[in-house]
Amino acid sequence: MRERFDYPGVIHLHSRYSFDGRASMEEILRSARKAGVRFLLLTDHCTLEARRDGWEGWHDGVLVAVGQEIAPRFNHYLAFGIDRTYPVGEDDRVPPEDYIRFVNGEGGFGFIAHPDHEGTDVFHVKHYPWIDWNVKGYAGIGIWDFMTDWQSSLTGTVRALVSYAAPAFFLRGPRPVTLSRWDLLNEAAPVPGIGELDNHDTVKRFLGISFPVFPFSRVFNLIRTHVLLDRPFEGDAAKDIEAVFDALRKGRSYVSLDAFRDPRGFRFSVVSGGAEAHPGETIRPAEEARGAVDLPFPGVIRVIRNGRLLLEEAGRSLRFAVDGPGIYRVEAFLKKFRKRRPWIYSNPVYVESA
Repeated sequence: MRERFDYPGVIHLHSRYSFDGRASMEEILRSARKAGVRFLLLTDHCTLEARRDGWEGWHDGVLVAVGQEIAPRFNHYLAFGIDRTYPVGEDDRVPPEDYIRFVNGEGGFGFIAHPDHEGTDVFHVKHYPWIDWNVKGYAGIGIWDFMTDWQSSLTGTVRALVSYAAPAFFLRGPRPVTLSRWDLLNEAAPVPGIGELDNHDTVKRFLGISFPVFPFSRVFNLIRTHVLLDRPFEGDAAKDIEAVFDALRKGRSYVSLDAFRDPRGFRFSVVSGGAEAHPGETIRPAEEARGAVDLPFPGVIRVIRNGRLLLEEAGRSLRFAVDGPGIYRVEAFLKKFRKRRPWIYSNPVYVESA
């Protein structure tokens, strides 16, 4: 198995440059550094000001790339690699093909954000789902969003307070509807998946008490996207940002909940003869093909083929026969405090007909 360099990062977060954020970049970077985050993809609303103020690049071990969350009433979009913002208001109804075309025309790319967001009545958060699935031209979609997942646990006052105190224990993983749609989209063409944090550190008032939801120091160990690079970071900001962008566009990554166990050491590949494919890659077997999954800690491994469970096994490794063409991806779970916890969701390996 060829060496891959695994770097954990956080995609989709908001700073004080955004109208709905309040954390400074200094505070965000301190929290990221302490949590072991290696890259941040900042997505403030309607602004790239953080880049103009010099925040894009390396900051004592943390790489920052500045993008924009294009956020009309529905169909939020995370845009990267652009030098101009797409102006849009929160209550605007804009066809998403307009801003997808704009981003691509600027030489950038983007991901559909929190596609099945439902909001929550407890904190008076509106729903912001993606509702137009006829569009083309996006690079991929968010498959697991911290805020979408956590807010779904807020079914009452007591539960809201407990889940605020220990959010990792209330995360249930990507929504089944999101995974099902993702699998279907991948059958037509590769659609890479990413994880999202969508944290704002805004102050909310609940039961007469004001408190932040959430300080970045409390959430940077939650939903991360790990990129799998062919070479280590070089310390050249432009080259390293492009390496992260290239991995995300190609699906050479996986999404994970890092609060309970560090997933680095996770490996998934399909091998046939001298050929080998990792997440985001395609293989056309010339002879018998075998799949291999390895975890850094014992867990439950699930192999999904064309959206259906192929096999499930407990342990640290799994070897299986790849009997035919299809889209193969892996899910892994940990058992913590007597419950199965969602842990790892890989991008697919695409197996073509021999």
